[in-house]
Amino acid sequence: MCCIMGWCSAKADRELMIKCFERTKSRGPDDTRFAEVPGGVLGFHRLSIMGLTPEGMQPFRLGNSYVVCNGELYGFAKLRDELIAKGYSFQSDSDCEILLPLWEQYGAEMFGMLDAEFACIIYDSETEKFIAARDPIGIRPLYYGFDGEGAPVFASEPQNLVDICDEIMPFPPGHYYDGEFHCYCDIAKVDAVCHDSHEAIYKNIHDKLVEGVKKRLIADAKVGFLLSGGLDSSLVCAIAQNCSQKPIRTFAIGMSEDAIDLKYAKETADFIGSEHTEVIITKEDVIAALDEVVRLLGTFDITTIRASVGMYLVCKAIHEQTDIRVILTGEISDELFGYKYTDFAPSAEEFQKEAEKRVRELHMYDVLRADRCISVNSLEARVPFGDLDFVKYVMSIDPQKKLNTYGKGKYLLRKAFEPDGILPESILWREKAAFSDAVGHSLVNYLKAYAEEYYTDSEYEELRQKYSHAQPFTKESLLYREIFEKYYPGQGRMIVDFWMPNKSWEGCNVNDPSARVLSNYGASAV
Repeated sequence: MCCIMGWCSAKADRELMIKCFERTKSRGPDDTRFAEVPGGVLGFHRLSIMGLTPEGMQPFRLGNSYVVCNGELYGFAKLRDELIAKGYSFQSDSDCEILLPLWEQYGAEMFGMLDAEFACIIYDSETEKFIAARDPIGIRPLYYGFDGEGAPVFASEPQNLVDICDEIMPFPPGHYYDGEFHCYCDIAKVDAVCHDSHEAIYKNIHDKLVEGVKKRLIADAKVGFLLSGGLDSSLVCAIAQNCSQKPIRTFAIGMSEDAIDLKYAKETADFIGSEHTEVIITKEDVIAALDEVVRLLGTFDITTIRASVGMYLVCKAIHEQTDIRVILTGEISDELFGYKYTDFAPSAEEFQKEAEKRVRELHMYDVLRADRCISVNSLEARVPFGDLDFVKYVMSIDPQKKLNTYGKGKYLLRKAFEPDGILPESILWREKAAFSDAVGHSLVNYLKAYAEEYYTDSEYEELRQKYSHAQPFTKESLLYREIFEKYYPGQGRMIVDFWMPNKSWEGCNVNDPSARVLSNYGASAV
């Protein structure tokens, strides 16, 4: 991951910007550079992944225009060749160097042309305007606010904007800003429902996911994989191993006493032949990490924090013990194919509406978790299930076919890879288990018990009343909110609400986001 920042004002306080930008140095520990441009300042922390030479350092410049970008632009070589044919020359092998020539040629149309995970800030010297943009899913983070004189300020993380902006908000995915927001891609919106046969669906899901993994293996830095032993991460690892000449490196984490996932992760690793590492954590590790996890996340959401503890600690171990720089993960599959709770969807239409909602909000929950836990440890996250072609296709499939009428969730995804034999049947057809639970049920139990002891009943009732937006409803949620407010005072509206099952559906009116509380959890706990 890299880190970007832009203060779009001739009166930008450079010293304050440097201080605020330094808070996220771990996103890009290799180098830092600022560029003073007419009307503002751009900043960049570099994590070298593509184009490792000094020439790949940003901000990039073309004439008197500048750009900073945190991103991976897949298939950039083809675009670069087209630009060379138009007379442009390039100084580095960095994918992001193509952005200014693209902007010069196509303007805002270029954002819809990119097959990418990105967030960028452009200074256009012709119009003397700043333009910011973010990928359609929001895999790369971007936040914005306005300084005391109303000038926009953009940054990779909200903590960069604390002390500069009164109100901080996430930059909407699939939009660009040039003084106002414009949507260039609503990835969740389906223009035409796809009525492919089951066999065609299986083939398309298979081929598009394989392609999504392949393109994310390309890096000038070393690549590793998070492996929980669940379907999604196991598929990513198995596809990658199938494409690789030597064993890939996989990493799993679990509690010392009751880790569900470790045995399944090892089963997968042994089957595909990866070089596998287990990270074991204790109750003390979990409680000690909590404050730092909330700080780096910038959220109070219960599910996100629970799941982030294990992810943060396994990425910390990868950073400290290896020279890996890029991590592939299994996020986004649930939003596309369904959770345990979407088994309760009362209709295909309701299932699709829920999927659209979850995909549009991903940047505040699972995608945020993956970005922060990985980037704070100076690693880059890549998310194959977030491949734009793959997401557009799965979202377009007739929702009646995505409903769990098969007796097994994510049936279409499982069937798509059944013929390959790249995973054991026991993994391919394993029941879904939430990551925070599968690291060990004790992890969540310890967090809940810690919160119960932290507040008396009367303290809980009194303190929760302070919050009108997303009011805490358990002692655990209050604890997370109080830690959040310590680092992001008054910024609760950055998160739209708690991630919870759809309470309007029968069987889903629960007060804990864990799938453990649902009646269909069943074999997920085994």
